[in-house]
Amino acid sequence: MIYILLGAGFEEAEALVTADVLRRADLPVALAGVDGRTVTGSHGITVQADLPARAVTLSAGDMLILPGGMGGVSSMERSPAAMGLIRQAAGDPQLWLAAICAAPTLLARAGLLPPGVHAVCYPGMEGELSAAGSIPVMDRPVVTEGRLITGRGPGAAFDFGLAIVEMLAGTAKADQVRAGLHYGE
Repeated sequence: MIYILLGAGFEEAEALVTADVLRRADLPVALAGVDGRTVTGSHGITVQADLPARAVTLSAGDMLILPGGMGGVSSMERSPAAMGLIRQAAGDPQLWLAAICAAPTLLARAGLLPPGVHAVCYPGMEGELSAAGSIPVMDRPVVTEGRLITGRGPGAAFDFGLAIVEMLAGTAKADQVRAGLHYGE
């Protein structure tokens, strides 16, 4: 299962475009609300999550996705349930982790980015990645390294989602979804 954590103030484009792209690839996706099932994003769009984050149980092969949005990131950082899931996904070699926009900086502040890992985040926040010992790669919309995928920001949401599809379902499936979206033509 792929779980997308939604904290109050999350960046709607990063969460919902990613969920849409993954579902087009027939990958199982659940939206998990950090503070309950009804969550309002940074632009006032309210979403009904599939389940509360406290009900998520990660198993081998699962992925945890962290959308950005400063409010959403702060909400995740304040939540023991969300941080427990994030720490589990970062520390378990059988789990996948993806973060976009401001969310990679949450990983950096929590000490969950391995030293020397390449990552991207929202422009202007790369100092937090460097301070944690990771290597910012700001000239690409998405960076995949090992079982970690990071994305630059809302404009990279399609690239981010397609990179996740490629990682979990293969290049052919990502190309099929890309073609169906008429993305990058």
